Amino acid sequence: MNLLEGKVAVITGAATGIGRAIAIGFHKQGAKIAINYLQGQESEIESLKLEINDLLAIPGDISQQLTSENLIQQTVQKFGEVNIFVSNAGVCQFAEFLEVTPDLYEQTVNINLNGAFYATQSAAKQMKLQGKGGSIIGVSSISALVGGGLQTHYTPTKAGILSLMQSTAVALGKYGIRCNALLPGTIRTQLNDEDMADDNKRSYMEGRIPLGRLGKTSDLAGPAIFLASDLSEYVTGSQILVDGGLFVNLQ
Repeated sequence: MNLLEGKVAVITGAATGIGRAIAIGFHKQGAKIAINYLQGQESEIESLKLEINDLLAIPGDISQQLTSENLIQQTVQKFGEVNIFVSNAGVCQFAEFLEVTPDLYEQTVNINLNGAFYATQSAAKQMKLQGKGGSIIGVSSISALVGGGLQTHYTPTKAGILSLMQSTAVALGKYGIRCNALLPGTIRTQLNDEDMADDNKRSYMEGRIPLGRLGKTSDLAGPAIFLASDLSEYVTGSQILVDGGLFVNLQ
């Protein structure tokens, strides 16, 4: 039996990377899938439709509250309800702290944190209305727990997502809505392709990871399926590191 059979899942920022891998993983477990994506990613959406039958793909800027409201509304119109929500959309542009501009800082906060707040709130309102509980997953990062000299504008947003999931777990538990965070380590995505193209840096990172390799986007699908399914029905306010052991390796 598929773990998510009959469930409706919504994932933001799912045209590429981690969000795409989670969407495909959920679909393989029987869920109906709705995603948000940015204008200009139409080719990625067309290829995703070849893997996910009856995919609902809604474009929009997730930093805008109306984008989330529209995403949830259209999902309900097509599939009838929302059972699982994954706040995944995010950006990460490396920059020296003293050179971070107001525009870069505000864009990063608006997309990563404000967008996660609005989207989580919209999904939670729908889940409360349905009265059947639900699962909300925030894609945070190992960066929520450690510092990053070129990520001073980014790491606070990921810490914010972790905190958001902890607080919404408290706020929404009375409605049977579970809220948990995924904390990916170094995962090869379009966000860090340029950075990981440096052979020396990639080798250094791989050497620090006990499992000996960088993460793949598909590595996030299994933990996300666990948190979305009834296997984790008594798990809320939790965080799952998906980092190959990087965080605990202090050597």
